[in-house]
Amino acid sequence: MKEAGPRRERPRIVVMGGGTGLSVMLRGLKEKPMDITAIVTVADDGGSSGILRSELQMPPPGDIRNVLTALADVEPLLSDMLKYRFNTGAGLAGHSLGNLILAAMTDISGDFVTAVRELSRVFAVRGQVLPAAGQAVVLHAEMEDGSIITGESKIPEAGGRIKRVFLEPDHVEPLPEAVEAIRQADAILIGPGSLYTSILPNLLVPKLAEAVVQTDAVKMFICNVMTQPGETDNYTVSDHLKAVHDHIGHQLFDYVIVNNGDIPLQVQNKYAEKGAKPVVLDMNVLKSSGYQVVADTLVLFKTYLRHDADKLSHHIYQLVQNWMLRKR
Repeated sequence: MKEAGPRRERPRIVVMGGGTGLSVMLRGLKEKPMDITAIVTVADDGGSSGILRSELQMPPPGDIRNVLTALADVEPLLSDMLKYRFNTGAGLAGHSLGNLILAAMTDISGDFVTAVRELSRVFAVRGQVLPAAGQAVVLHAEMEDGSIITGESKIPEAGGRIKRVFLEPDHVEPLPEAVEAIRQADAILIGPGSLYTSILPNLLVPKLAEAVVQTDAVKMFICNVMTQPGETDNYTVSDHLKAVHDHIGHQLFDYVIVNNGDIPLQVQNKYAEKGAKPVVLDMNVLKSSGYQVVADTLVLFKTYLRHDADKLSHHIYQLVQNWMLRKR
C-alpha cells in the first residue's frame, strides 16, 4: 500500500515492455505532466545487443538504449547519433553507437544499472529508466508440439505456435527500484510490443509480477496493431490478454487500449507479405471478460505502421487523471 501523503498533481506511471512500440509511446508520454519510470526487458539476444551481451557479459543494451533515446531531452542530432548503426568496419558493422556507449559506460562504472543511471543524467532523460533485472536472462519458449526453443531472437523463427515462455534463471531478482516504482505508481502501462519476447519477460520476473498484481494503480494494456509472425499469428486482442493471464494467473488490466481505425489495403498487403495482419478487435469477448475498452484510430503510416504517440498519450493521461480523481 502507498503511504499517506500530500496530494500529488503529477501522476506516477510505470511503463513495462521493450522494442520499438514502447519507445514510440514514450515520445508522446514524456510531453505530459507525469513522472515516468520505464522498466525494460533484458532478454534480448539478437543483433548488436546479443553480440555485446555475449562478448562483454553484460545485459543487452538495445531496448534500454531505445527507451533512453525516446525519453532524452537532447537535440535531434544527438538522438540520431545514438540510433546510428555502423554499416561497415570489422567488428563495428551492425552495432549502434548508443549500444556501444552503454557498453563503455558499463565498463567504466563497473555496473550496467549504474551505467543506465549515469547516461540518463547525461542525456537529461525525462523520467527513470530501469532494466527489469540487473543481469541478462535467457528466454525459452515451449511450443505446442512440446519442443523447447532457447533464445529471444530464435523464438519467432521457430514457426510454431507458442504454448508458454519462461526465464532462466527462473527466480531472477528484479531491481528494488523497479519494485518500489510499481508500488508507488498511480498507473501501470504494459505494451505495446512483442507479446512473448518483450512484454511477458518483464512479467515473468516473479517479484515484478507480484508487485503489479498487488498495486491499486490503474492498469492498462496497449495492444499491438498488427500480429507478429511466429509470435501472435491470427491473435485477436483477447488472445493477447489470455496469454498474459495464462502466464501470470491473474486478470491484470482495468483498461485495454486498442486501434479500431481502418488500415489501408495497400498497407495490409505490404505487411501480409511478411505474414502479419491487423489484430482483430473482438469487442464482445473483451467486455464479457470485464475489460473496459478504449478504442480509437491510433495508427500512423510512414515506412511502417506505428501508434499515434500524441493520441495514445492523450488517452492514457485522461484515464490516469480520471482514476486519480475517483480515488480522492
